[in-house]
Amino acid sequence: MSDKPAYLTRDGRAKLEAELEELITKGRKEIAERINAAKELGDISESGEYEDAKNQQAHLEGRIREIKSILARAQIIDEENGDNHEVRIGSRVTVRIDGEDGEETWTIVGSTEAKPSEGKISNESPIGSALLGKRPRQKVTVETPSGTMRLTIVDIK
Repeated sequence: MSDKPAYLTRDGRAKLEAELEELITKGRKEIAERINAAKELGDISESGEYEDAKNQQAHLEGRIREIKSILARAQIIDEENGDNHEVRIGSRVTVRIDGEDGEETWTIVGSTEAKPSEGKISNESPIGSALLGKRPRQKVTVETPSGTMRLTIVDIK
């Protein structure tokens, strides 16, 4: 797994910790019960149920390792002590996109928490990385997979 920092909000960290707890306590127990039930059915060498349960177990253990790795590398984004003078991880940035009406507001988060549909964009995405370090009223040109975007930063919170 990666050694780079995993930027998380306090809420994001809490959600990952809750998911980890759920997987370790409830998830492992449910899969162990499925494996035991499949073993009781007889010959496991030809059991689709046993094979499926073992595959689910591998997936669950992989997710547990992934979450533990993220939490071990976590750097909490301090959203409260925001600097409104330049965009950083944790900033809420309002931009005007050239050629479009209205404004868009995005929160810059670490890649672990990115959900563009919820207005949370990764600091590693083309737009997120282009906005980092910029100031209000600055114009930014971003190369995205769908083409060039020109943005003007309206506000930073």
